[in-house]
Amino acid sequence: MSLRLAAACLAASLLNLGCATQPLRSPVSFAVLEDEPRVRFEPGAEAYARQVAALLPQAVAQVEAAHYLPFADLVMVHVCGSETCFAAHVTSRNVSGATVPDNQVFLAPRLFDRETQRLSMILAHELSHLHLGQRLGHYTHEVPVWFHEGLAALASGGGGADYASEAEARAAFAAGRAFSPATLDTPDHRHRAEDWGLSPHLFYRQAMMFLQYLKQESETRFREFLLRVQDGENFTEAFGRTYNRSLLEAGQRFLEAVVPVAAAPAPPTD
Repeated sequence: MSLRLAAACLAASLLNLGCATQPLRSPVSFAVLEDEPRVRFEPGAEAYARQVAALLPQAVAQVEAAHYLPFADLVMVHVCGSETCFAAHVTSRNVSGATVPDNQVFLAPRLFDRETQRLSMILAHELSHLHLGQRLGHYTHEVPVWFHEGLAALASGGGGADYASEAEARAAFAAGRAFSPATLDTPDHRHRAEDWGLSPHLFYRQAMMFLQYLKQESETRFREFLLRVQDGENFTEAFGRTYNRSLLEAGQRFLEAVVPVAAAPAPPTD
């Protein structure tokens, strides 16, 4: 873990904020999959690990293409065969996968039984978080949550947004329940789904749709913006230099495009 990341997590703990997916202990009990050393697994979960190994090359290529850059470091995925294993390494609850602050990906056993249809999407979603984390640090507040999650959903073909349809997102937009791209995070407050009265899946879908809108408008500029952000440029300045307009204006144009008479997004709650 970098000194910058450690300091950020320490500051968060002092403010009683915590690091949302901070691991509780080191994954020393994981075995290495012989045929694919990038995959580690809880003893007894080798069959699950082999499923991940079969998907990993395509997932890595998919994420690198979506980010327009290769991974900056090694890719490592940990497969849990039990809920006890997953809970020991991931503090967030009711999630199927997580990327923790020291840039390691963990997958929950539910992806191999009751959520098998989500495995490839969630794997790619978490790899997108890993990709950004390797360059900027885990979930830095300097990049808003909506971008982290929207990009991960976009890169994975809808992973994390798969329980909310585009029609549901449009209905929420029309009702004024919409995230605001211009609302940025701070060290002591990160704006999440509940700040706009949205479910996480709906929040991810809306953020994904906004990034899709930017990409469809001009992939050249979208690529430039992503590369600026991944190079560590200030998020707002990177957007302004690329698009020659503010995030506020871009958000309003997006709303007008997805909803003919768009309601103004609700302000985030404090």
